[in-house]
Amino acid sequence: MSAAIKPAAGRKSPSRSATRILRPGTGIGGWALRIALAVIFSFPLLFMFVSSLKPDQQIFGDMSSIAAFLPVGHLSLDNYAGVFDRVPAARFLINSVGVSVITVVLGVIINSMAAFALSRMKVRGKGIILTLIIATLIVPFETLALPLVWWVNQLPALEVDGFNLSLTTGWLDTYHVQIVPFVANAFSIYLFHQYFESIPKELDEAARVDGAGWFKIYRQVVMPLSGPAVATVAILTFLPAWNSYLWPLMVVQSEELRPVMIGVQYFFQLNVSWGQIMAYTSLITLPVVALFIAFQRAFVNSIAASGVKG
Repeated sequence: MSAAIKPAAGRKSPSRSATRILRPGTGIGGWALRIALAVIFSFPLLFMFVSSLKPDQQIFGDMSSIAAFLPVGHLSLDNYAGVFDRVPAARFLINSVGVSVITVVLGVIINSMAAFALSRMKVRGKGIILTLIIATLIVPFETLALPLVWWVNQLPALEVDGFNLSLTTGWLDTYHVQIVPFVANAFSIYLFHQYFESIPKELDEAARVDGAGWFKIYRQVVMPLSGPAVATVAILTFLPAWNSYLWPLMVVQSEELRPVMIGVQYFFQLNVSWGQIMAYTSLITLPVVALFIAFQRAFVNSIAASGVKG
């Protein structure tokens, strides 16, 4: 038995340096490829940020040269000032931040609890249930939009007028109509489920011996070990909530309730100012870029852990 696990005679195991050289993507060529791809994919963002500092005439004048990507010429913050004069950008940003954050928090809680039940608890037919949940990803949102508008318009709502409360019908033109339909997400449940499967179930048994219930195991054992999955679900929930355009356009009529994406159409009315458009899109892009930079390591770790089941 001991002879079977010895290396063959005359064969040397590869050194650590040799392994590092043979590993793809870690040499000079790999880093050069990564830098080249990063530069290529950063061109649209760079053009947007640089153009937001230039007047319209200079934006079109620099189109034929590399100056379109460089902060040269007459630079100012006039376009950003014009954004807040033309649209209620601050209100739109507050609305989107509130809707997105609440959707992320509720989505992480509800989707992780559903995945925990399917992964750790003894549920009859949980394989079929998980398959049906994943199958809902096939249906595009556009096919559900009109029926969903009808349903939310039939739901009861509590109307507050000072100290008077009254029960009405319809969720249209509210904040919660932008949040509740998107809390439960099949892909988030799948990601949590795959990550929970990688956590040893012996931890559950040890906690059960100590008298812990399922909710305590979920809250104190499984979730503290699922930071990468939480970060990934937070990013994947935040992005569509922040970028939502079709649904708010259908269900929100009041300007004070609209999110940032609806504000883009304001700039195409009457006189179109491309510098202000670039400034506005820069403002609504910064939170997304900052969120991804903050959680990129956890995002990559979660995708790797969810895709490998040992």
